[in-house]
Amino acid sequence: MLDERAWAVHHGFCRPSQFHENLGSAEAMTTPTYLRRWQVLRYIAVVVGLIGAHPFGCKKRVEPPSSSPATYLDSHASMVNLLADINHNTANENPYIGDGSLPLLRTDLVNLPTNRTSPESRIRLLTQLGDEELRVGHNKRAIECLEEAYNLLPQDGARVPEDLREMVTMRLAVANLRLGETENCVHCTTGESCLFPIRGEGVHEKPESSRNALKYLEIVLAKNPHNLTARWLLNVAYMTIGEYPAAVPEKYLIPPEAFESDEVFPRFVNISTELGLNTFSLCGGTIVDDFNDDGFLDIMTSTWNTAGQIRCFFSNGDGTFEEHTKESNLTGLYGGLNLVQADYDNDGDVDVLVLRGAWLGRIGKHPNSLLQNNGRGRFRDVTLEVGLGDGHFPTQTAAWADYDNDGDLDLYVGNEEFPNQLFENDGHGRFTNVAQRAGVAHDGFAKGVVWGDYNDDRLPDLYVSNLKGPNQLYQNNGDGTLTDVSSRLGVEQPIRSFPTWFWDFNNDGVLDIYVGSYSTFANHVAADYLRFSHDAPFDCVYQGSADGTFREVSQKLNLRRSTQPMGCNFGDVDNDGFPDFYLGTGDPDYETLVPNLFFHNQRGERFADVTTAAGLGHLQKGHGVAFADFDHDGDQDIFIELGGAYPGDKFGNALFENPGFGNNWITIKLIGKQSNRSAIGARVRAEIEESVDSGAPVSRRSVYKWVNSGGSFGANPLRLEIGLGSAEKISVLEVFWPTTGLTQRFHDVPVNQFIEIEESSPTYRPYRMVTRGDGVKTPLAVETGHQ
Repeated sequence: MLDERAWAVHHGFCRPSQFHENLGSAEAMTTPTYLRRWQVLRYIAVVVGLIGAHPFGCKKRVEPPSSSPATYLDSHASMVNLLADINHNTANENPYIGDGSLPLLRTDLVNLPTNRTSPESRIRLLTQLGDEELRVGHNKRAIECLEEAYNLLPQDGARVPEDLREMVTMRLAVANLRLGETENCVHCTTGESCLFPIRGEGVHEKPESSRNALKYLEIVLAKNPHNLTARWLLNVAYMTIGEYPAAVPEKYLIPPEAFESDEVFPRFVNISTELGLNTFSLCGGTIVDDFNDDGFLDIMTSTWNTAGQIRCFFSNGDGTFEEHTKESNLTGLYGGLNLVQADYDNDGDVDVLVLRGAWLGRIGKHPNSLLQNNGRGRFRDVTLEVGLGDGHFPTQTAAWADYDNDGDLDLYVGNEEFPNQLFENDGHGRFTNVAQRAGVAHDGFAKGVVWGDYNDDRLPDLYVSNLKGPNQLYQNNGDGTLTDVSSRLGVEQPIRSFPTWFWDFNNDGVLDIYVGSYSTFANHVAADYLRFSHDAPFDCVYQGSADGTFREVSQKLNLRRSTQPMGCNFGDVDNDGFPDFYLGTGDPDYETLVPNLFFHNQRGERFADVTTAAGLGHLQKGHGVAFADFDHDGDQDIFIELGGAYPGDKFGNALFENPGFGNNWITIKLIGKQSNRSAIGARVRAEIEESVDSGAPVSRRSVYKWVNSGGSFGANPLRLEIGLGSAEKISVLEVFWPTTGLTQRFHDVPVNQFIEIEESSPTYRPYRMVTRGDGVKTPLAVETGHQ
């Protein structure tokens, strides 16, 4: 029989990262979290091995149909049917959201011989059942099981292993804490709910569950004061009842100053509830872009729940939104942990790629979806028609670029423990996988992929962030092949990483790389706040140089931390021209209750953690992130898709409204002609003059932006929203098109406007706001342009 660990990894019933040597030291392997995972996974392995043979009545597995063209006469309808079949099989196959293990565990508990079973065996089975009940959202049932297990502990005296005692007590604390979240936060309509540090309207109205959690956390800490996860949750629990920091035992207190921001910063407000955007779902992706071509930014979200509907919200033009899921022909298109957009067929609208199967190993061979836009925000799934449906592999990351500079967009998909794919576009909207020929068919565990021309040779290069093993930077050779130069350039770290992006954080015109570490333990976050040393990898920032080399500068930038990021993106919330960034943090475990993080760029010299001051430290699991000017007031707001991996960990999404900073801006929509229509890869330089302080001499500087959707987990609009500081005009506005090598230049461009620039055109076209018959203002491109 296979070793349980190998079996679970091989069949996809765990994230391989959890069992990688970097999971931690021997100490980490004895933590309650580690032990609990193995007990649950071991049982899941047995459960799945018995599916079809055990008499509790599993649903029969539905085999997905063949993906041959003969079978798929209608790509869209066939995809809907295929996704329905996957959902049908979820209960028995999916260890995260399926519930097939529960009947087995309940039956085995009933059949457990009372006179021949040791208390330890019963304790372990009750704990396994309690964990599974908690996972699917049966909080009170979970507490009942765990309380029974806890009450059996004294009966076995010293024969019960100490780590089992700690695990049961810890799980009981977490279950009570989760019940408190459900009773107070999950359905709460206030924007203060779950914002860290919890205070004001975020304090629980029903404190009983948190008080119960505190009782068990203090028991854990009395036995093991070095359990940083318990210490972290103890402080959080005291916050939920409004007694932090006064009531926290001094020896366990994480002092308030540990959570203070590095600088004063205006506070954002979560307005998702009043706009109807707080969709209640599990983890998923986010795209913000103009799907119906009316000039306003719309929102699309997904959830990795195989029964979870992709949803689309169109802007009404007045800062409000209306759901158009049905009208957009998305009904029945389920699942998707991530989304990324591009105009793949060069017809002038925004198409969408949906990525599925992540974290599930071999059972995650779910199809991705390419949704073709008809120009009015109505989509058709064309995956099986265009060459993207010939093989399905678990993934959550992909990126678009014109890697061969032929004027159409190609697609790189990073898979998990299967070879990555590079789909070359033939110019007619059909794709062929050329990854093997191109030298980029690595079969690691890709969690983030991004394109960027780091060496400024007009060819997009590729960075791949891997959860296991070194990361890769592939240099584009210009002949259809790419070469791995990551070791030579020193950009392989961190070994366990997740989100990534190319950006120019210091506005020197050279692309830099951010890549976030991912160790999946709350104790590492607590250690960071307490300034304790730990063995988790740190996030890396690689500063690019004009000679094509990099140096790691996270320490210099005040970013040498272990942040546990998943969702991510960057933008410029204060319109000073320097990109800030927001990280959605966490991991599937309920005990990983850690804040999402926001970092303010201080003119390219360092970053300030202003999470607390900005009110952006949401405690719920953060996934797809997008920066965009939703209300058309010139500054960027932030949307984040919230919710965890387990059925019991749903949450509403958040839209944080920017309070405004008073700086100037410009929004630019680029339209490729010889280049790809989305203009992905094009570079904009805005040369401006400004005085940093009143009375200071005027200084000249440049702001650089590249057209892309931003980070690897979340999608910004493809139109550029550029902060200009106090500049009163753009002295020189340059657009560089890599495909043709063309540079367009415009002089003395006014600020605080939305313009459109078409490749090769000698003029740009400003948009002006016109009032429709219903009174709503709509951006309309003015026909007369400006040099």
